Amino acid sequence: MITAVDHTAPVVVRLDTEIDAPLQKVWDLHTDVNSWTAWQPDITAASADGPLVAGSVFRWSTSGLDIASTVYAVEPSSRILWGGPAHGITGVHQWSFTRHGSRVRVLTEESWAGEPILADVDGMRRALEGSLTRWLDHLKKAAEST
Repeated sequence: MITAVDHTAPVVVRLDTEIDAPLQKVWDLHTDVNSWTAWQPDITAASADGPLVAGSVFRWSTSGLDIASTVYAVEPSSRILWGGPAHGITGVHQWSFTRHGSRVRVLTEESWAGEPILADVDGMRRALEGSLTRWLDHLKKAAEST
C-alpha cells in the first residue's frame, strides 16, 4: 500500500504556496477533477466518476500525456495522495492543505521513477518543478478570484 511519495525516487519535487481563500474552497477546487479544465489550462481533459476516495481512479490529460491516477489516501480538507504508472513513469503525488490564519498553505510533493526519468533526471526534475509551479499558481488564482 502506498502511503507517501517515494523519497528514494530519482526525482522528488516539493513546493508550496499560501492562498488567501477559505480552506474548503481551495480543497473543493482541487478535488473536483471534473472541473480542472475550467481553471487549470495545462490540463486538457479530466474525468472522475465520483468523489475522490481511496481506491478510486480518475483520468486526465496534460502535456500530451493521458494519465489514470489511483487515489491512495484522502483526509478530507487536509491531504490527498494519488499516483500510478504513466508512459513508463511511476508517479506518486501528495497534496496537503493547512489553515494558516485566514489563508491556506498548500504543499505539493511528487516523486517520479522509471526508465524515462533515469534517461534525463535533471530535465525531468525541471519539467516536474515547472508543472507543479504552474498548478499551484493556477489553483491560487482560481481560489482567490471572487
